[in-house]
Amino acid sequence: MARAIPSNPRRILLIKSHSAGIGDILRSSAAWAVLKKRWPDVELHLLFLTRWPGYPSEALIREHFLLSSAHFLPMQEGRFWGMRGVGPRTWRRLLPELRKIAEQIQPDLIIDHEPHGLETTIAARWLRRFCKAAIVGVDQVMGRGLMYDKSGPSLQQYAKNERLDWPMDYTERDFAALVALGLHREDQSIVLTETSDGRLFRDEMQQLLPKDLPIIGLNIGCGTPDAEKKRPNLDLLVMAFGRAYKENPYILLLMGAPNERFINNSFINKYTEKWGNNEHIIDIAGRTSPTSLTGAITLCDAFVSSDSGPYHMAVALGIPVVAIFNTKSSVHYHKEAKILIENFDTNLFLDNLSNNIVNFLVRKA
Repeated sequence: MARAIPSNPRRILLIKSHSAGIGDILRSSAAWAVLKKRWPDVELHLLFLTRWPGYPSEALIREHFLLSSAHFLPMQEGRFWGMRGVGPRTWRRLLPELRKIAEQIQPDLIIDHEPHGLETTIAARWLRRFCKAAIVGVDQVMGRGLMYDKSGPSLQQYAKNERLDWPMDYTERDFAALVALGLHREDQSIVLTETSDGRLFRDEMQQLLPKDLPIIGLNIGCGTPDAEKKRPNLDLLVMAFGRAYKENPYILLLMGAPNERFINNSFINKYTEKWGNNEHIIDIAGRTSPTSLTGAITLCDAFVSSDSGPYHMAVALGIPVVAIFNTKSSVHYHKEAKILIENFDTNLFLDNLSNNIVNFLVRKA
């Protein structure tokens, strides 16, 4: 028997599993913000069934200001009877953990945001056995909507209904379920605030930085082999940042994970060879966690980044952003960021990047 959707839910459990990347989870914050606008006093709890346990995004998302709690449960995937999926051994471990979460939170509404696969649907149905929650999901494939008390349209139908381009902005995915509740994005951006670790890091850095110069953050990123194709051309970056510095001096704050130090070192070496002076460049790669990185980004008057987690964080923090893509990838854009495609036209890219940096500096002055 279908359960009624509460008109004023007190605790909502949100289920996700698609990708544990910082940007991918942080994009859900637009949906969280819309839910909080509709029900300001509601508690939002995230349940993430992860194939990447211990991923760096977990600590950051657990501290997100819109979430009352975030739970990351490992979900090992394999092949069973010739099909890819989660096997009995994993479910024997998962089900008691899911029950514990349901009994602890006692949600009155469960929202399954995943359009594909049965894992999150099974989890939602199991959770409702231990609470009074109704379930909302996405009717992506025929018959799937019958597993929920109420369902939104498939992603394709949602895009058509909302008159969005296809493939659509990745942030819109979560709203396919929310429209079943009468909720729409309405240009809501992704959101993030500086964490306590971030404030500590920012305070420490401010003691070391000159007070009279603007700060530009640069995240070259893409230090892992599978992400190298996203890395901007270092020679083009050197040219653009050098041109901008000649017009308006600034502090350049290089960011990155520990395994990205070598990229930043390469940039500094190339910059020194081309422009000589590098005293305005400070490399903090490896000195921040995802949570303290919020403070480093907040320090910046503007932020330039490849398609990586810090790009999404800067947008969510409300910092002016230039995002560099090697190829067109509209699903990963944010309307709040200036998007530059490196491989489109080298001269145009250089002019646009250096001009955008200069414009940030002029506005700061």
